[in-house]
Amino acid sequence: MGISAQAQLRLDLESGLVLGTPYNEIRIPNQGGTYVNLPDNLTAKPTAFYRARLSYTIANRHTISLLYAPLTVRYQGELRQDVNFNNQLFAANRPTNVDYTFNSYRLTYRYEFINRNKWQAGLGLTAKIRDANVQFANESARSNFPNVGFVPLVNVNVVYKPDEHWRIWLEGDALGSRFGRAEDIFLGGAYAINRTVGIKAGYRVVEGGADVDEVYNFTWINYASVGLLLTL
Repeated sequence: MGISAQAQLRLDLESGLVLGTPYNEIRIPNQGGTYVNLPDNLTAKPTAFYRARLSYTIANRHTISLLYAPLTVRYQGELRQDVNFNNQLFAANRPTNVDYTFNSYRLTYRYEFINRNKWQAGLGLTAKIRDANVQFANESARSNFPNVGFVPLVNVNVVYKPDEHWRIWLEGDALGSRFGRAEDIFLGGAYAINRTVGIKAGYRVVEGGADVDEVYNFTWINYASVGLLLTL
């Protein structure tokens, strides 16, 4: 039997490293703030991450899950230009730290419309609470912009199981609108050591942001992830 076969309660513990942020574009406030792309100005410190998902499956078709996914990336260096962030001026060519926090709490329901020996595929809905904060700080100034909001997403899960131990796995949440977009996608593989314990490894990408009255922010974060899968 594979990791997910007949499973009722599952715990997915994931960790790894943030490999980089190709862009993290910020302008706060959207009208009057200074546009700055953090990776063009500052260097991101190596960052470990973790997340935990608890899932319960009913009749091999209906899955309800809770996800906790905190993240803070710290950038350090000197800005190339004066930046008006949150109505506070941060001068160029001075040591500056930027803490970019993006914590996520999600409740998901998904229906597996395909559930065969080798293939599994499902679609669902995710209710996400975004708990974000951006903080600029240097030796003479400090300002932060917290932002908490609700985001509805579409959940997708596709699994190919070539045998009873291995599976190739694509899962994630995503949705877009005229105000912004959000994607959190994992692609990787998993191996069932036994009926209770499995391991996984792969690549995760988080991308998206918002362009609204208060804030302009779009970011792309790459992760190398490994995980422990427990069937309880």
